[in-house]
Amino acid sequence: VLVAEVGRGLGQAVGLLAVNSVLGRLIGGGPLEERLRGAVPALVAMAVVMVVSTLLRAASTYATGRLEPKVERVATELYLERAAAVELAAIEDHAFHKLLDTAQYGAGAARRMIAYSTRVVNAAISLIAAAGVLTVLHPALLPLLATMTLPSAWSALTNARRRYESFHTWVQHSRAGHLISGLLTEPAAAPEIRVHGVGPFLLRHYRAMSETAEAEQARLARLAARTGLIAAAWTGLATLATYATLGGLLLAGAMALSVAGTAVIAIRTGSSSLDTLVLEVNALHEEALFVGDLQRLYVEAAERAIPVGGAALPEDPREVRFENVSFSYPGESARPALDDVTLTLPLGRIVALVGENGSGKTTLVKLLAGLYLPDRGRILWDGVDAAGADRHQLAERIAMVAQDFKRWPFTARVNVAVGRSSAPLTEERLAASLAEAGAEDVVADLPRGLDTLLARHFSGGHELSGGQWQRLGIARAAYRRGHILIVDEPTAALDARAELEVFEKIRALASAGQTVVLITHRLASVRHADLVHVLDQGRLVESGTPDELLATGGVYAELYSLQAEQFTTRVPAPKAG
Repeated sequence: VLVAEVGRGLGQAVGLLAVNSVLGRLIGGGPLEERLRGAVPALVAMAVVMVVSTLLRAASTYATGRLEPKVERVATELYLERAAAVELAAIEDHAFHKLLDTAQYGAGAARRMIAYSTRVVNAAISLIAAAGVLTVLHPALLPLLATMTLPSAWSALTNARRRYESFHTWVQHSRAGHLISGLLTEPAAAPEIRVHGVGPFLLRHYRAMSETAEAEQARLARLAARTGLIAAAWTGLATLATYATLGGLLLAGAMALSVAGTAVIAIRTGSSSLDTLVLEVNALHEEALFVGDLQRLYVEAAERAIPVGGAALPEDPREVRFENVSFSYPGESARPALDDVTLTLPLGRIVALVGENGSGKTTLVKLLAGLYLPDRGRILWDGVDAAGADRHQLAERIAMVAQDFKRWPFTARVNVAVGRSSAPLTEERLAASLAEAGAEDVVADLPRGLDTLLARHFSGGHELSGGQWQRLGIARAAYRRGHILIVDEPTAALDARAELEVFEKIRALASAGQTVVLITHRLASVRHADLVHVLDQGRLVESGTPDELLATGGVYAELYSLQAEQFTTRVPAPKAG
């Protein structure tokens, strides 16, 4: 690309010299036929230069076209790779997420910088060629040429900086606007939008946000117009001074008419090249600001990445122990999510975590899975502190079915096998996982079985019910074969019969040596747990078997009684008529 653009620039210099030669021959004395004959070599040189320049432009276009998508792909892959490798706390941090929002434009900016850089090189060489010719013709013309274009440079760079600063100020506003507009067309939101009449409400908010963004664009346009007028006035004065100087040189006899004609062409060429150079450098500068955001993300993501390496965990641990563990979510200072919790999770058993909403159950299992590190205290795997352990190895020991587990827009086969995506997919393991989760009937009812695409918004896609998705989620966790299976509200979307079947499967997993950490509000489902830990407002308040906790009459017994009353309290008879 560089060679082609340098060649094109040199061609323009040769072309200007050829023009000067042609004008000198044509304007000089002698018969017209001799003057035309004398101009032929220069005309031939101009033709050759044009052909070569055309070929070089084609070569540059081809090379640029190959380079641009490669640069964008590599930059995007690095962006996604770094974003996927950071701690969960970074993803949930507002400042880091804003950097993610702005940095996503960096890959496209890097691609566009290739074309801008190409045009900058071409314009710079063309400018050097024109400036060289002007210097040869008369040195006084060169500074005037620069003066003609400096206003454009100032105007373009000023407007670019304003746009970039505005983008950073309004990026979250823009993201929210896109979110609202997406809700209006999202299939999952469509029923409620129509039943509850949410459409006009969302439209009002979108309109208000759009009008605010529109006002910001109007402000930028007003400032750009004012800056442009100042720059245009300056450019006009500089142009007038340039041509006045050229006229003065002609009148004083310091420059021949043919040289003046070449100077006019060189000035126009140089001015055009300088304008192009300024505009392209401005565009390059603006894109470089976004690439700078991408580079900042690379640096910050590396600083906040999940550590690589660490102490090895025991191959066959007997227990995981929380010792005086406290944890608070960043920015939430009201009370800790977990406060001085000490408990033991014996492996190879069913351990239930019970408590009201906000008691800290989900936070505890996220700490267990290594998604967060404790603010205070330790999590020990047979004495090995998880904070200094190999995090990759720790993650390999965990399988999780979260309340809001991801419904991947892939086939049913991939939705299960993604539980252990680092290992080759095997049909035997897949079939066993589906059987363990009781999801065989779900797959059997799909039009193309395991090869059915589970994304209705794509052609041929299919949608599952909440209960069917829950079974596939459990199958995914079973496919992973982790030492510890964390199940957060596994039966929230299941009917009573399906719920019993799922808990039978969970008990079967525990009987086979699988550790199950169960979070559920349905205490009747906890009766087969080997150990129950009761949490209340981030603190451990009770531990024991279900029978022991019922006998003590504490928080667990109270919650159990409240749920049991739902089935024993007499329901009022419906009113007649």
